[in-house]
Amino acid sequence: MKMLVLLKQTFDTEEKVVIAGGEIQEENVEWIINPYDEYAVEEAIRLKEAHGGEVVLLSAGPDRVESALRKALAMGADRAILIHDLDRKADESLIAQALGEVVKRENPDLLLAGNLSVDNGAGQVAVRVAELLGYPHIAAVTQVEVEGNLLRAVRDVEGDEERVEGTLPLLITAQQGLNEPRYTSLPGIMKAKKKPLERISIQELGLSSSTLLTEVVEVALPPKRDAGKILTGDLTEQVKELVQLLHTEAKVI
Repeated sequence: MKMLVLLKQTFDTEEKVVIAGGEIQEENVEWIINPYDEYAVEEAIRLKEAHGGEVVLLSAGPDRVESALRKALAMGADRAILIHDLDRKADESLIAQALGEVVKRENPDLLLAGNLSVDNGAGQVAVRVAELLGYPHIAAVTQVEVEGNLLRAVRDVEGDEERVEGTLPLLITAQQGLNEPRYTSLPGIMKAKKKPLERISIQELGLSSSTLLTEVVEVALPPKRDAGKILTGDLTEQVKELVQLLHTEAKVI
């Protein structure tokens, strides 16, 4: 079974976001594999270990993305493809078109991706690729079982579960809880340095970085939150104080 994983490199979740000149600053930032994409990589490797086949990674971004691809190769993926020259301002539509062209060429049995990325949280690119290629899509998957051409999945539906079946090829997006991604071993890191990593330009895919459907009007941090207030006294006193605060400060009653 051939599996292709869409992978994005994102800020480390511990990083502080800094905005200057209307753009998020990327200098001196620690980069990681988007955590939801790491679940997708781990699941693809587990399926390969169970059923055989190949795991291919696909990403779009600048040269620094190679470090994320090498880490996923060290986990056990077989090869990687990087669309290396997409403009930083490329929107989800253009990225999905570029990735879709490569997916079409690779023709995988199963397409995997994270449910969303932790930087912009849009969750659009993978489902756009599926839509472009006519793949069925199962989102927020927490369990996967493949039997022949049949895939059974359990998906998270806001705290509850839904069981879904589909026929390959299709796309699944990984939700937290799907698995526990493995640590990379030293032999795995050494092997990853020699695994194939193909670079493709946007022009080779017949696309242009200037073809955008989205205009970013402004980039801003969320408004600063006021500190919380801890009520004291017994329960009756706390309720009285809460009602007073809702009336005099919050002015909601």
